[in-house]
Amino acid sequence: MQTTVRAAVAASLLALCCQGLAATTIVQDVPRPLGTHRPSAATIAQWQDRRFGMFIHFGLYSALGGEWQGKRIDNGYSEQILANGKIDGAAYAATAASFNPVDFDADAIARLAKAAGMKFIVITSKHHDGFNMFHTRVTPYNIVDATPFKRDVVKELAEACKKEGLAFGVYYSTIDWHHPGGNTYIEGNSNPITAGQEAFNVAQLKELLGNYGPIAEIWFDMGKPTAAQSRHFEETVHALQPQTMVSGRVWNHQGDFTVMGDNAEPKVRVEEPWQSPASMFPETWGYRSWQERGDVQAKVRENIARLVRVVSAGGNYILNIGPKGDGSVVPFEADVLRGIGAWMKANGEAVYGTRASPFGKLDFGHATMGRDTVYLFIDQAPADGVLHLPGVVGSPFGDMRVLGGAKAVAIEATHKGDGLDIQAGSLLARQAANAFEPVIALSLARPLRVTPQDVRAPVNGVVTLPGADAEKFLNYNGYGYEDPDTVYKLQWHAALDKGRYEVTIRYAASPSPRTVALVVDGHAQALVLPAGQGEQSVIAYVGRDIARQPDAMQLELTPSEPFSKGTPLGVDVAEISVRATMPGEKRPL
Repeated sequence: MQTTVRAAVAASLLALCCQGLAATTIVQDVPRPLGTHRPSAATIAQWQDRRFGMFIHFGLYSALGGEWQGKRIDNGYSEQILANGKIDGAAYAATAASFNPVDFDADAIARLAKAAGMKFIVITSKHHDGFNMFHTRVTPYNIVDATPFKRDVVKELAEACKKEGLAFGVYYSTIDWHHPGGNTYIEGNSNPITAGQEAFNVAQLKELLGNYGPIAEIWFDMGKPTAAQSRHFEETVHALQPQTMVSGRVWNHQGDFTVMGDNAEPKVRVEEPWQSPASMFPETWGYRSWQERGDVQAKVRENIARLVRVVSAGGNYILNIGPKGDGSVVPFEADVLRGIGAWMKANGEAVYGTRASPFGKLDFGHATMGRDTVYLFIDQAPADGVLHLPGVVGSPFGDMRVLGGAKAVAIEATHKGDGLDIQAGSLLARQAANAFEPVIALSLARPLRVTPQDVRAPVNGVVTLPGADAEKFLNYNGYGYEDPDTVYKLQWHAALDKGRYEVTIRYAASPSPRTVALVVDGHAQALVLPAGQGEQSVIAYVGRDIARQPDAMQLELTPSEPFSKGTPLGVDVAEISVRATMPGEKRPL
C-alpha cells in the first residue's frame, strides 16, 4: 500500500479530482469485458452484509518492528522496510532463519475478531517483500521451509476462522522484491509484472484457492499489470472459486469490489460494492515497535466514527492490526478492538446487513437502511432534540428506540421545510451522558420515500443544469494505484411535471465524435456528440415517466449503453437546459 500522484497521461487530457468541476476524461484503453466466472448476486450481498472485518499485516518485517541494525526507518510503512531502508535483499532474506513467531495463536486472533464484532479476516499471504506466510511449493522462501517456526500461518488462520464462523480471505501482492526480475523498488510500487512473475503469481494463486478452503475475498495489491495480466489473475481465482470476491487492486477494472485508497473514504456516491482499508495508525500497517499509540478510548472512538461513515456510505470497513514478530497481538490494538466490540454489541444491528443512507447530508450524524428499519447515528445531538430527515415524504415511521437502551416509544414527527422533523430529545436524554455515537432505530410502517435534495426548478420555463453541479459517479481501481478516478456518470434532478421536453446539451467538442446515453427517468437514448472545436450543442426530446421518478425528472449522462466497467464518460459538459415543448411544436430536422 502506498499513495502516489500520477502525471497527466497526455497533454490533451483534462484532469479530474473527486471534488472537481465538470466530468472530463479521455478513454485511455477500452476496458476488457469481465470474465464469465463471477460471484453471484447472493454472494455479493453476503459480502456486503458483513460490513466490518479484520486486516492482518504479518510477515518478516514484523520481527524488525520498523528498525534495521538499530536505526529507525521512518520514511514509509514498516512492512515496506526492505525498500524504505534500502536494505540489501540477501541480508533481509537472511532474517528468515531467526523468524520464529511462537506466540502466534490463530484461534485467539479469530476470537478477538469476533469480540470486536468483525465478520471476516484477511491476512497477508505475501507482501511486497516476497516472503510467503503459507506453505507454497513454488519457492522455499516461505514460513514453513525457511524458518524455525515451520508452521503454515495462513492455514491455521483459515481453520480458526472456520471454527468461529468467520469468512476468510487473503492479501496477495502481485509485485515481489524477492523474485528475479522484479526485485527493484519503483516509486509508487507501480512495478510492471514480468512474464516470469505472472507465471509465479498464477501458480501461487492456484495454491491459495485450491488448498485453504473457501476464500471469501482475495485482496490483490499494487503493481501495474497489463489488462491481460489482470484478467489472467482474476480468471485464475474465479476458475477455482467463482464466489471469491476479487479486490479492485487486481487493476484494469477486473475486480468484484472497489477498494478506496489507504485510510480513504469516497467523497461521492459509489454504486458498486466497495471497501475502505484502514490502519490502526496512518504511519504503518506492519508492526512498528516505536509507534506512538496514544489513548485507547480515543482510538476506539476514532474507529467507530470511521466505521459509521463508511457503512452509512454503503461500504465495508476493514481495520488492520500488525502483530509483533513473536506473533502476539499488540495489547493496545487488542484493547481497541474490544472497545469497538462493546459498542458493536449494542449497535451492530445498525451495521450488519444494512445499506447506504437514503438521505443526503444529515446535520446530526449519519444513517443506514435496514430491511424495515432506518438507523440514525447521532454524532452530535441537536440542542432541541429534533432530528431533521431531509426529503421524507409522508409519515412512514412506526415507533423508535435507542439500540441497547430503552423500550420503543411512539414517534412525534412533523413535516417542516423539505423533510420530516422527529422529536427525539426525551429518548436521547435517557442515554448515559458519556454515551458515544448512540443509534436510534426508526421502524417503517410503510415504504420509505425520499425525494432528491438538489432539485432545480424552472426559471422562465427553463431548467438550467450546470455540468459542474452534477452529482458525479466515479470509476475506481483503473490502470494502477496512481491512475486518477474517472467519471462514468453525471446526474441531475429537475422539478418538472408530466409532459414532453426539449433537452439541450452544451459540451466542449473533441476532435472525434462521441456517442453517449441520455437517460431520463430510467429511459435511455443514444446521442452522437459531433466533433469540432470550442463549445457545441445537441438537442434531444424526452418525456417524463412519473411512475419511475415521481418526485423529479432524473437526467443522467453515461457512456453509450451497454458499456463495460471502467468506461469513462469522456465528455466535458458545460450545461444542460430543459424546457417544455408546446403542443404542435415541430422538432428541428
